[in-house]
Amino acid sequence: MPQGKPAGVRCIQLDANDGCQLFGDPRRPAVCGSLQPAPDMCGNSRDQAIAWLTQLEDWTSASASSASPTGAT
Repeated sequence: MPQGKPAGVRCIQLDANDGCQLFGDPRRPAVCGSLQPAPDMCGNSRDQAIAWLTQLEDWTSASASSASPTGAT
């Protein structure tokens, strides 16, 4: 996605099993590699992980307010 991935839009590099087709490829965006799995990110299910990623996208979208994930303004 040359202009970046907008919040709420499925990445075009995900395969049918939600695997990254650019994993290990130098073209993979740095931000993707910076997301390290952790219990608070993954939760106990795929649905919880997707909810966390959706919230992260909301927090970091260009149209987001000054709110931050830590609650600081």
